[in-house]
Amino acid sequence: MDQVKLIIDNKEVAVPNGTTILKAAQQMGINIPTLCHFELKGMGVHNKPGGCRICVVEVEGRRNLAPACVTEVTEGMVVRTNSIRAINARRTVLELLLSDHPADCLKCSKSGNCELQNLAIRFGIREIPFEGEQSTYQLEVSPSIIRDMNKCIMCRRCETICNDFQTVGALSAIERGFPAVVSTAFNQTLAQSPCTFCGQCVAVCPVGALTEVDHTAKVIRSIADEKKTVVVQVAPAVRVALGEEFGMTPGSIVTGQLTAALKALGFDYVFDTDWSADLTIMEEGTELLGRLTKYLNGDKDVKLPILTSCCPAWVNFFEYQFPALKDIPSTAKSPQQMFGAIAKTYFADKIGVKREDMIVVSVMPCLAKKYECGRDEFAVNGNPDVDYSITTRELAHLIKQANIDFASLEEASFDSPLGESTGAGVIFGTTGGVIEAACRTAYEVFTGKTLDKVDFEELRGLEGIRAATIDMNGTKINIGIAHGLSNARKLLEQVERGESQFHAIEVMACPGGCIDGGGQPLHHGNSDIIKARWEAIYKTDRSMPIRKSHENPSIQTLYKEFLGNPCGHKSHELLHTHYFDKKPVIEIDLDKK
Repeated sequence: MDQVKLIIDNKEVAVPNGTTILKAAQQMGINIPTLCHFELKGMGVHNKPGGCRICVVEVEGRRNLAPACVTEVTEGMVVRTNSIRAINARRTVLELLLSDHPADCLKCSKSGNCELQNLAIRFGIREIPFEGEQSTYQLEVSPSIIRDMNKCIMCRRCETICNDFQTVGALSAIERGFPAVVSTAFNQTLAQSPCTFCGQCVAVCPVGALTEVDHTAKVIRSIADEKKTVVVQVAPAVRVALGEEFGMTPGSIVTGQLTAALKALGFDYVFDTDWSADLTIMEEGTELLGRLTKYLNGDKDVKLPILTSCCPAWVNFFEYQFPALKDIPSTAKSPQQMFGAIAKTYFADKIGVKREDMIVVSVMPCLAKKYECGRDEFAVNGNPDVDYSITTRELAHLIKQANIDFASLEEASFDSPLGESTGAGVIFGTTGGVIEAACRTAYEVFTGKTLDKVDFEELRGLEGIRAATIDMNGTKINIGIAHGLSNARKLLEQVERGESQFHAIEVMACPGGCIDGGGQPLHHGNSDIIKARWEAIYKTDRSMPIRKSHENPSIQTLYKEFLGNPCGHKSHELLHTHYFDKKPVIEIDLDKK
């Protein structure tokens, strides 16, 4: 039977066989409250629901209430989602959850965007009739993520996104009954665990159990310090998502207002990470062509496929999970780190500011960027190339604190010379964009011919794994693309087995790439929002007067005045890095009894 007919709240509906009561009700516009249920359509992310029991409904002929998120419809089923029995049960579940939940909503970073809080308001809960022991766990502050397990409601969304979509395995439910909680193996800190700091667990957490480390207070203090010159850079994905925090339609391009807001906040210089994305292409593209040329000339020991290195969560992943492959990725730093390195050398010299008197702030869609800017190798005598990284959400909070009417701001332009970018730079914000930007430059450098069609449509899309062959005037280059670390794992396992036919592979850790980074405005599983951001990235690219990184005049000047040649001595010193084997070694004492 392909279709099943049933009645929900006295209305008949027909849905495909296998549909849950929750989805059938949603199809009718009936809202059944949920907490543990989470689904990211089109990305293969489905939480293991049924645990919270907030979504219980009454089914005629069934003695007990049914959880709507896991109960499949049957022919002739009669469902009541609004019965007093169901409402009373939901209230009781909520009261029990709240009885073991801290009452610090005023200072919780999720306040106003907390699903538990919203449900308490919806059900008018003002008193908690249950008294007893409360969970007590130590607060953990990692480089990127804060874990407050006193607020965990055991929805296990974080576990699903970490294990099923990312295959990182940092989080899992432990214990049973009242002590049950989501934690790391052996109660390690996140920094000790396989955690990549991608922040997807933060993005799906319905409460304040998982939040980002907030750097806005440090940024404010830096701006207020008259002795400091404070420079800010903005990632490409931020401009297509920030508007959502101010009620704008998803996919709204707010580059001009964003720049104006940063200037109104008091930053001394407002620059664009798209500029350093163009710089990344010069270095990473040169490295790619260098390896390919050796391979085509018969050097079979050359390290291929080359892997992109822009995503710090992805870098963390292969360092921990695939350290034997650490010589394969490009050694090029990410655009965030390249920008910091140039800002505190080339630009600081231009404006006559000492390195230690310059503060570089990044606005990123990503929580792993907080971790990245704190890595020891990205500092000179203890002074980091990038001092603080704040997320898109943090920037929105900062703008609101400053009472800036974002929507009515007159558009402003980025400052020069680190604010001039191309369309190739902006497409770094989505899956496939980095390798497409590299192909635009690599084609012209490799063939010596002008690339008339700059849109490599075959590299675009939102499928988890994609493959394409680029014809460089008779030379075929095989490209692999993955977003989501579970998909990256599949490609890396092929590389380990010697089965990969790719010459280059782009990987981004998050669904859709940076457009759905862990620091972006929360979308609660709405994949239409991700698609709108994705379309806005390419719309921005099409509007740019220059769409190839090597044609950026500011980048050309940088090499002429300061760096010399791409992948030259100075470039390697400032713009390249190395990777580490982070796989844990477990020592077993055989003599210990």
